Amino acid sequence: MNKNSIISIVTLLFACITAFQAYGQGEVIKQFNPVNTGATSLTIAPDARGAGMGDIGAATDPDVNSQFWNASKYAFAFSDAGIGLSYTPWLSKLVNDIYLLNLSGYLKFGPNKPQAMSLSLRYFSLGSITLTNQNGDAVNSINPFEMAVDLGYSRKLSENFSMGVVMRYIYSDLGFQYDESGSATGSVKGASAFGADISWYYTFYPIIARNECQWSWGMNISNIGSKLAYDNGNQPAFLPTNLKIGTTFLFPIADKNTISINVDANKMLVPTMPQEYQYKNEDGTINTDAYNAAREEYYNMSPFEGIAKSFYDAPGGFEEEMREINFSVGLEYSYNRMFSLRAGYYWEDEYKGNRQFFAFGASFAYSIIQVDAAYLLATAASSPLDQTLRFTLAFDLEGIKNLIK
Repeated sequence: MNKNSIISIVTLLFACITAFQAYGQGEVIKQFNPVNTGATSLTIAPDARGAGMGDIGAATDPDVNSQFWNASKYAFAFSDAGIGLSYTPWLSKLVNDIYLLNLSGYLKFGPNKPQAMSLSLRYFSLGSITLTNQNGDAVNSINPFEMAVDLGYSRKLSENFSMGVVMRYIYSDLGFQYDESGSATGSVKGASAFGADISWYYTFYPIIARNECQWSWGMNISNIGSKLAYDNGNQPAFLPTNLKIGTTFLFPIADKNTISINVDANKMLVPTMPQEYQYKNEDGTINTDAYNAAREEYYNMSPFEGIAKSFYDAPGGFEEEMREINFSVGLEYSYNRMFSLRAGYYWEDEYKGNRQFFAFGASFAYSIIQVDAAYLLATAASSPLDQTLRFTLAFDLEGIKNLIK
């Protein structure tokens, strides 16, 4: 082992998030080319409601966890204030100390409450990782983690339309440094970055078959910001900038009973990292100079240039660009906002990560408290969330205030 080598936990985390299982040797593996980013934990759906519908939330009714999906929805929230705590286990079939904690809250204010401030805190723990020396003996352990704290503001611009912005600070502590004997020489300085979200939400109430329905549309561009420099700035990583567009159609089926149909589409606004197979010579060898030049250009690219290039840089052309779009479809049945059942399906192309799974969820609300649960069942390859439960506990702060009076 080279002196002062750095553990590449970033690569390990990305492998867990993409959850890819090799299909064999040859051309198929060469074509597997997912979008690489830093702080990949920012892409994990934090709450049980959205997760229970297959990771959906761009246009669903606002709730306490709208900060992740679309912060502009807070301006249309039914309650004036709320707070929620979510817990998501990770690789629960293998370990019990990798998890995501998410705390979110909001407060509406102003005459007729057309504005809202929101706050969230995410903490992703990779648990304890044992370091070994050249003989395989355990000599030390580390506890890498990622966290993000953000502040959002949303406002109604009309009776049907709102917009929101979120400012985010991200800290990623995923490296450690040690010498050939395995003795710790100190932790590698964590990588920091700043990001922002821009979102909008539009909802209206069409009359269909004499029933008042609700049709909503939403869009959120998340994690627009600086790069994360894990390796002393030598190989900076893009933030997981993402474009999410969704729609929700809600209609009544009986007194106090409703069903909503929800669809979301996602596109990572991050350039695709060059791969060796793109630079083959006619004799089958790799054009090393061209490949290295492409990688250098990739690492020197600015975040905003990367956003623009993400629409046309895939090596497979338009067909591969379309593969980078992920889809979610979900249903939610609700009775008087007290009890809900959910189901959904998430699809990602096999060469871009291969996350494909069914999701199921339920919630129960009583007075000022709501409990949500979600269960994921993978249908392709393997998933770090396969057959795991996640939970959200939410409190209606306006209801608490009314109880105190």
